[in-house]
Amino acid sequence: MNALLELLGERGSVDVEEAATELEVSAATMRRDMDALAEQQLLTRTRGGAVLSAVTYDLPIRYKRGYHAAAKESLARTAAEMVERGDVVGLSGGTTTTEIARALATRPDLAEPGPQPHLTIVTNALNIANELAVRPQIKTVLTGGVAHSRTFELTGPYSDLVLQQISMDLAFIGANGMDPQTGATVHDEAEARINGLMAQRAERAVVVADSSKIGNRCFARVGGAELFKTFLTDTGITAARRKEFEEQGLRLVLAEEPPEGS
Repeated sequence: MNALLELLGERGSVDVEEAATELEVSAATMRRDMDALAEQQLLTRTRGGAVLSAVTYDLPIRYKRGYHAAAKESLARTAAEMVERGDVVGLSGGTTTTEIARALATRPDLAEPGPQPHLTIVTNALNIANELAVRPQIKTVLTGGVAHSRTFELTGPYSDLVLQQISMDLAFIGANGMDPQTGATVHDEAEARINGLMAQRAERAVVVADSSKIGNRCFARVGGAELFKTFLTDTGITAARRKEFEEQGLRLVLAEEPPEGS
């Protein structure tokens, strides 16, 4: 059901056969799941499929966390280890960058009380700012802009104006697709622009995507090796794909999942 809601969050509507094929379940299972989610008013059933319900604007944040959760959490832990106390860190919107924000907020040396913030986070994501604003040890800077109804990301000229006036030590940029030739891509061109500008304003820009996104090409390009020097992903990447990215000039960092029971 989490995967179905993520698919709906990305596409707006799906039919039963399409969703069943994409998520590798039977059509009968897909119909039952759609019916169950419709009863919760999380989607609206149509003839042969489903569309986003009026109340599902926050599905990517509330429900996508369970999709590839272990990979996202391992990526977040590895990303948090790249950050030094006192850094100014940029975070684009997305479920993986939300996990990075949580990992930074709970890192012991950054969570210590003190007279001054230990870290500055710059983000265009309303949900990330909402979670971090209650933590006095982290200074939170929100870019401003027009809110996207499903991803909580702020885009537009106001976001541009803020980002053009600041510099960051490190930026973590999420992607919906990551291809060796095309680079990082997302579904929305306005989000792609802000993500690219955030990466440009950072001394080090890291694109973050779990291995399920590798090989995907979405509508709007953010950038490749000309913008990002590092690609953080998980150990699900194949050796052949790793070589392709390295040949493009990207340094790969692999986040290993913790042992079972840890």
